[in-house]
Amino acid sequence: MGRFLLRRAGQAVLVAWGAVTLVFVVVRIVPGDPATLILGPDASADQLASVRADFGLDKPLWQQYLTHMGEVLHGDFGDSWRLGGGAMSATLDRFPATLALAALALVITLAAGFPLGMLCARRPGRILDALVSAGSLVGQALPSFWLGIVLILLFARQLHWLPSTAGGGPEAVILPSATLALPFVGWLARLVRNGALEEIGKDYVRTARAKGTGEGAVLYVHVARNIALPVVTVLGLLMGNFIANAVIVEVVFSWPGLGSLMVDAITNRDYAVVEAAIVTITVCYIALNLVVDVLCVALDPRLTPQNA
Repeated sequence: MGRFLLRRAGQAVLVAWGAVTLVFVVVRIVPGDPATLILGPDASADQLASVRADFGLDKPLWQQYLTHMGEVLHGDFGDSWRLGGGAMSATLDRFPATLALAALALVITLAAGFPLGMLCARRPGRILDALVSAGSLVGQALPSFWLGIVLILLFARQLHWLPSTAGGGPEAVILPSATLALPFVGWLARLVRNGALEEIGKDYVRTARAKGTGEGAVLYVHVARNIALPVVTVLGLLMGNFIANAVIVEVVFSWPGLGSLMVDAITNRDYAVVEAAIVTITVCYIALNLVVDVLCVALDPRLTPQNA
């Protein structure tokens, strides 16, 4: 297990380094001058040169990269010219809001998708099975921003059940979380349904039925336990996906999380915040994958760390 974790940690470091390098290059080759955004179009050439020197933008790109990587190794992504403080500090201040959004979306997906999948497996080919299958396809095709707008119009504007922005109280997290979760409820239900149908045909299920075990106990105890491994794997990946996809949803719902911070930073060419936000999302995704790998080994003893 120690060698397995060490190998995964080495891979995580390489992926994080690649993410930092890619973001560094991309944000600097995009047209536009951050100094002009800071001072405005009426700034003099001397003023612009002074700002570029303050942020190290007057140096060759390779020198900027080496300096930046040295700072990143110490956890320093620089200061935000727009917010006036450390970029990583601003990112970590917003991250809990995004994490809460993604966590509730994961709970909604599991709470709705798993029972639906088991019901479809119990009665395959029925109306519910067809509806879930169709809903899965439709959910995956719908843009998240469009779904968010529809939920706002229905539950906030027409029914007045839920607030549409973060200022509406604790319940304001429900609509953005549902926007993230709904496209994946049907998808998870199909995964659970297919896994359950595959398990139902195995010998241990026939043995349980021959012993007189009820159909509900067979499905919700024996079969559910054996499809836990793929479900855990998918949920870990979904959590990372929700954190990454929160960028658009947070803008739609004015949610004060990492996504809205990153959109503002990109618009204003705030390099430090963009890099800090993307690296935070990348590291979180890598960590979730590592946790999933460890859980898979723990749930299925047949998966040795060497083969995981």
